[in-house]
Amino acid sequence: MSAVADTLTHWFNFPENIEKLMLPSRTHESRDNENKGFSSIPADILDTPKEFIFYLDVPGLSKSDIQVTVEDENTLVIKSGGKRKREEVEEEGCKYIRLERKAPQKLMRKFRLPENANVSAITAKCENGVLTVVVEKLPPPPKPKTVEVAIA
Repeated sequence: MSAVADTLTHWFNFPENIEKLMLPSRTHESRDNENKGFSSIPADILDTPKEFIFYLDVPGLSKSDIQVTVEDENTLVIKSGGKRKREEVEEEGCKYIRLERKAPQKLMRKFRLPENANVSAITAKCENGVLTVVVEKLPPPPKPKTVEVAIA
């Protein structure tokens, strides 16, 4: 096979290579050097009266591949060094003819939590490719009482 044919075969069998060239990295949200090499995780955040709920897409990852931590007292960090596994081909002579589902190597996302977030009461669950992280809110501080004092 010629070098051109080898190159074309390589590119058509691995579209994630083309995607890397054509699409900018989604790590632009944070310019810290510590985020280099990490892909961003798409997220929806719901603010309810009692809690903040984060919904993050993590298709193909199991709960053991994901870490949820709090750094610097108010930064929620969600990351995964896990790798989505491709289905193994058991029969000899079988090969993929197209690979379109990108298999991320490393994922990370950081969220600065507001002051009323209770970092001691965070729960997370991973179901059907969606990680749900619930951060409870602290109760509002009591309003100061005003006591009138009679002047004699």
